[in-house]
Order: sequence, then C-alpha cells, then structure tokens
Amino acid sequence: MAPQYDSLRTERLIMRRWQESDKEPFAELNGDPETMQYFPATLDRAGSDALVARLEELFDQQGFGLWALEITDTGEFIGFTGLNPMPAGVPGAGGMEVGWRLARKAWHHGYATEAARAALNVAFGGLGLPEIWSMAAVANEPSQAVMRRIGLTQYAYFEHPRIPEGNPLRHSVVYRLARPAD
Repeated sequence: MAPQYDSLRTERLIMRRWQESDKEPFAELNGDPETMQYFPATLDRAGSDALVARLEELFDQQGFGLWALEITDTGEFIGFTGLNPMPAGVPGAGGMEVGWRLARKAWHHGYATEAARAALNVAFGGLGLPEIWSMAAVANEPSQAVMRRIGLTQYAYFEHPRIPEGNPLRHSVVYRLARPAD
C-alpha cells in the first residue's frame, strides 16, 4: 500500500486534505482576476468546486496531492501547495510537479516557498521520486522565483498544448530538480 500523506506541518502552515469549509474561499481565490492572471481563465464556483473534487480524488488514488494551506496561528485558508502529475504533452510529462496557488492576501509572506519545500521533502524523502518538475507561463515571474528559491533550475521553454495559440500564456517554462544524492 502506498504511503498516505493527509497532512503536513511547517513552521507556519498546516498542509492538509480539503474540507467543505475551504470551498468558498477557494472559489473566491479562483474567481479573482489578479490571482488568476497567469491562467487561461478564472473559475466560477462550480468549476472551483469541481477542482476540489478532482484534488481529493488524487489523494484517494495516490496518497498525496495538492494540500489545502492553512495558517497555523489563525486557521485561515490561503490556497494550496503540493504535488500533482505533470500533464501529457509538456516536458516532464508523466513526472510529478510541485505547484501552488495562493490568495492575494497571502502573497509576499514566503508561504509558497515554505510549503513547496515541505512538498519536496515528501517527494524525495517519503516517496523517493527521482525528480520534481514545475511549470508556469513565461510571464509568471513570481512563480519562477519560488521555483528558484526551492532549488529548481530552468529546464526548457515550450508551448503549452492546453492553451490556445495566440494566447501569450501559451509560452511556458519548465523547471526541474533531481533528487539530491544521499
């Protein structure tokens, strides 16, 4: 049986499976044009709730996933960080991605970096994965900065197959980190 990682703790965060109470603030996050500026579109409440359901299915299937993020001191939901399969048609397809999406009020506090490091510990220490990937639109410099802070290095530029031609977000970059030597 695969290891189960339902929750993790960092210095300031709880990374956990999704709860019903996360759906409303997550829908607000997904509906915010500024938060979603590097994604093809915002999500309405139904789309956001469907995403939560898919994320929970991944936990059931693989024992880990994109954890809901909660600030330990306040219990406030601020987004997600975790591990997600890389989609087909991109460099690293079939591998595992570290990713995040945080509400605007949680930006510039180091939460994405802190939680992503915890996810890397699961990926390499718990799961023994050989490498981790992360991708973003080329324009998404804030996410690329997090990738560099957690030790990933730029691997390749590519045209994202799920984003229509002509959309500037189609120009994407992927970063990679191999498992550190023991």
